[in-house]
Amino acid sequence: MSTTTLAMSFLRRLDPERAHNLTVWALARGLGPLDGGSDDPVLACQYFGYDFSNPIGVAAGFDKDARAYAGLLRMGFGFTEIGTVTPLPQVGNPKPRLFRLPRDGAVINRMGFNNQGMEAAAGRLINRDVGGIVGVNIGKNKETEDAAVDYEACAERLAPFADYIVINVSSPNTPGLRALQDADVLTRLITVVRAAAERSRKGAPPPLLVKIAPDLTSGDKQDIAAMALEQAVDGLIISNTTIERPDSLQEPASTEPGGLSGAPLFALSTAVLGDMYKLTEGRITLIGAGGVSSGADAYAKIRAGASLVQLYSAMALKGPGLVRNVKTGLSERLKADGFARVTDAVGVAFR
Repeated sequence: MSTTTLAMSFLRRLDPERAHNLTVWALARGLGPLDGGSDDPVLACQYFGYDFSNPIGVAAGFDKDARAYAGLLRMGFGFTEIGTVTPLPQVGNPKPRLFRLPRDGAVINRMGFNNQGMEAAAGRLINRDVGGIVGVNIGKNKETEDAAVDYEACAERLAPFADYIVINVSSPNTPGLRALQDADVLTRLITVVRAAAERSRKGAPPPLLVKIAPDLTSGDKQDIAAMALEQAVDGLIISNTTIERPDSLQEPASTEPGGLSGAPLFALSTAVLGDMYKLTEGRITLIGAGGVSSGADAYAKIRAGASLVQLYSAMALKGPGLVRNVKTGLSERLKADGFARVTDAVGVAFR
């Protein structure tokens, strides 16, 4: 039995949050597995002015405090995203707040933006000693009334270290956060974040993205798409967790409040992804997230309009070997369908 298999067997016996914290601790100390192989050239792509060796990344939520990004990149991910980071440290919601649903291939969380704050994140990012692309996902503290103040503060502090910045307005676990997806409110947030990043970088800000929920009405999607085009947003991440509970869920913990991620989110998030690709006419870079656990899943996201793909829950359930399996499966499917480059497959379901 391999060391990785033994480690996964041990972690599954622990409380989910404790297992997660132990994993981040190990990755922060260089104890994670290494991907010794090179990526298939078919997976190479360029977005936001960066060269990605492959389009598979880690979604925000795994590395909240910028402790494990180097270890994740060494595991073979094409990029990773820290956060969500808030200006002030906060403990998040009461425990327990993280639940495995193994028979459903799912996770429910109601963490509540628990993190050590922007100063701690900045201190870890300032001396980055590993290559690769690291995005920074920012949010608001729970008690802040004027959300723009917090997003502005985070952008100004962290923009110098961010390869891209994500405005997270879609977590279901911070009261009132999803109301910030209103197009007019989002426009203000984008304006203040962009200006803060420009001040901080003393020039061109890093690419600016917005992460949206899967639980949107048709009108919401139309408004967000129009706003994103009008404001020249660099990208959208589709999507965050869902508050919906499919009838197919089997685990008793499925009744826990919070955001559902993993396999049950795949169809919903991919449908929203396709909608946003059509509404933005393929003019905005989209990152597909939600339920990705195989090369076939990643390929479906790309065909639906995703230029890049993120995962998290499946890795927590299946282990670190997942990233290599996803990349291999994706390259095989691209070649089988005659694509010389992954970029050629983006949005092909609607072209």
